[in-house]
Amino acid sequence: MATTAKEPSATSATSAAETRGRFVWHELATTDPAAAKAFYEKVIGWKTSAMEGGEIDYTFWLAGDTPDSMIGGLLQLPAEAAAMGARPSWVAYTEVPDADAAVKHTVAMGGKVLMPAKTMEKAGRFAVLQDPQGAAFAVVTSATPPQAESDPKPREFSWHELTTSDQGAAIRFYEQLFGWVKKDEFDMGEMGNYYMFGRDRFTYGGIMKKSAQAPGTYWLHYIRVDDTADAAAERAQKAGAKLISGPMEVPGGDRIAVLSDPQGAQFAVHSKK
Repeated sequence: MATTAKEPSATSATSAAETRGRFVWHELATTDPAAAKAFYEKVIGWKTSAMEGGEIDYTFWLAGDTPDSMIGGLLQLPAEAAAMGARPSWVAYTEVPDADAAVKHTVAMGGKVLMPAKTMEKAGRFAVLQDPQGAAFAVVTSATPPQAESDPKPREFSWHELTTSDQGAAIRFYEQLFGWVKKDEFDMGEMGNYYMFGRDRFTYGGIMKKSAQAPGTYWLHYIRVDDTADAAAERAQKAGAKLISGPMEVPGGDRIAVLSDPQGAQFAVHSKK
């Protein structure tokens, strides 16, 4: 389900060991790529570029005007995956020094392989996996190390949130696999503590225990918009999305809204205070 990643210059690149645990690519597999392309261009402001010469039809999401602003991709949900019950969804790719070792580590800790590791020229080696509680995620060892890390900019992914059936087990799993560490937490009352994780000076997201009503274990990925979450949510609904929650203020004063795009893939929008 994956394809390629940015190819930054050698002068701005960092080593594989230094990039372990970073979110470096976000990919949407959907039943109607053309409709999804038009939707996210309108709602987020992304630009797109078609991959040339690939073995599948693949479109790149660009947060800016140049190729080095690629942040992810778009492709048709494979028929065999749809036949097995897969639905349109976003999956995030996390950088690891050795994709094959990460696959073995995942299985040893009780996870599953959804797509075995494969290599693509100029992209690297990657695999799509499932954690022990059932959330899908992906790993990649990029052919060219990613650019030096910076704070998320508008039209980039800015937060990654795992809702899980076993918060403690999920925290241990991802800490061991990616080297993430605890950054902070806050009390959500009956819902328990919201655990925030990251690496170095960066906080990447949160892990929380699902409510009895939540539909299983899953990752939700937030996109920072350059206006407000409220305006983005309004654009999304006018373009056929369903509002799941929000817009609302979160601790710290930022605003978010959670949505389902017209094909059914869930995502969230985020604006700074």
